[in-house]
Amino acid sequence: MGSAMRVVFAGTPVFAERALTAILQAGYTVPLVLTQPDRPAGRGLKLTPSPVKQAALDAGIPVAQPRSLKLDGKYSEDAQAARDALHAAAPDVMVVAAYGLILPQWVLALPRYGCLNIHASLLPRWRGAAPIQRAIEAGDAATGITIMQMDEGLDTGAMLLRVSVPIHPGHTASTLHDTLASAGASAIIDALEGIAAGALVAQPQPEAGVTYAQKLDKRESPLDFTQAAQVLARRVDAFNPVPGATVTLPGLDDVVKVWRAVALPEATQNAAMALAAGSEVRPGDLLGVTEHGIDIMTGDGVLRLLEVQRPGGRRQPVDVFVRSWKR
Repeated sequence: MGSAMRVVFAGTPVFAERALTAILQAGYTVPLVLTQPDRPAGRGLKLTPSPVKQAALDAGIPVAQPRSLKLDGKYSEDAQAARDALHAAAPDVMVVAAYGLILPQWVLALPRYGCLNIHASLLPRWRGAAPIQRAIEAGDAATGITIMQMDEGLDTGAMLLRVSVPIHPGHTASTLHDTLASAGASAIIDALEGIAAGALVAQPQPEAGVTYAQKLDKRESPLDFTQAAQVLARRVDAFNPVPGATVTLPGLDDVVKVWRAVALPEATQNAAMALAAGSEVRPGDLLGVTEHGIDIMTGDGVLRLLEVQRPGGRRQPVDVFVRSWKR
């Protein structure tokens, strides 16, 4: 069944590459792939193709890399060339996953079955740019994948299929990303099969429960120790690997990146507080440094740093880090 449907694919990072690979393995014809222009990467800042482009080239699929799809915009020549390529591809459907460009109406209306988006949340919660990170940061018990019929709004299209994925303690943005990438790859195959069979009915998103996953910003990296330890531990997980959570420690001129941290259970918090007895303890104060962790007072509870990294250095478990830390 798969090979009878022509699927144009638009995506850029690893999350999208997993879906493209699944579509190809399922036997669908992919006449064209759209992805972002090559970007500088690595120490030498060499122009590097996106994971989606590399997968397409490996499969012998033509690739278009327009800087915009707006026919009357700054990069109108790019858009017009992409329009010609899309018309020549004659897609039945376009699958979009973390592409990075806004699709104008002429693109949305071109395929027979429209454009399907693989979104990494259970819509309408966490529309927007960083749904994986914001779900962890908020302490959500679950997130998931929504296959959505795209419209011109920001992740506002009707839903075709939803798959729930639990968020476990210690899930980072990196590990949850990988789980969701696999779930998204499986879900889009189910959706394509359902559409071809006429078995899926698009359901409008409910108005209740809408939240927006704001784009990540490096200015969010410094941990604010007036917040609760539980909140800060979730931020460390949510910002792993980017933009990264950072702290300033005594005796060090540069900020330190925090890769792993936990909010201490109450009994351990009390023990840490006892060590600081007799002095006024404020959020951000260092309570103790051992091979087990670096304990810092917060607005509610104690945060223990478990894995850190100095600028230009390697990630280190705290027992290694403290040996060379002159406080």
